[in-house]
Amino acid sequence: MAVSSGIISTFISAETAPLLKSSSSPALRLSPVRPNLRMVRTLTYATASKVVTGERQPRGIMKPRPVSPEMQSLVGAPEISRTQALKRIWAHIKENNLQDPENKKIIICDEKLKKIFGGKDRVGFLEIAGLISPHFLK
Repeated sequence: MAVSSGIISTFISAETAPLLKSSSSPALRLSPVRPNLRMVRTLTYATASKVVTGERQPRGIMKPRPVSPEMQSLVGAPEISRTQALKRIWAHIKENNLQDPENKKIIICDEKLKKIFGGKDRVGFLEIAGLISPHFLK
């Protein structure tokens, strides 16, 4: 085993010494002797995992952003992440039973949702993420 610059130290235990002796068995004489070595690795600073000093700041859709007044009236916060906004919009839809009973993929908009979804009466659930984008201010 090659050891580069002493980062990992390897020791052979004393219990493996009898295994290194050659055997008188003819089958073992023909094959090379491969001793069963027990290796012990010592932990060094190079092999230790890095210590996390604090939580990572949220990025992308998880980062809270300021929202428009129309979105604030629905979600109840002046600053919210996209994921949390979608959760609150879906909670509003479920609480007020705004899904089309025949096709659950269609949302029937009430007055609050019409303000957010550009005045549309009906919206497909895949359109929601795109329609809320203009309400997140930069």
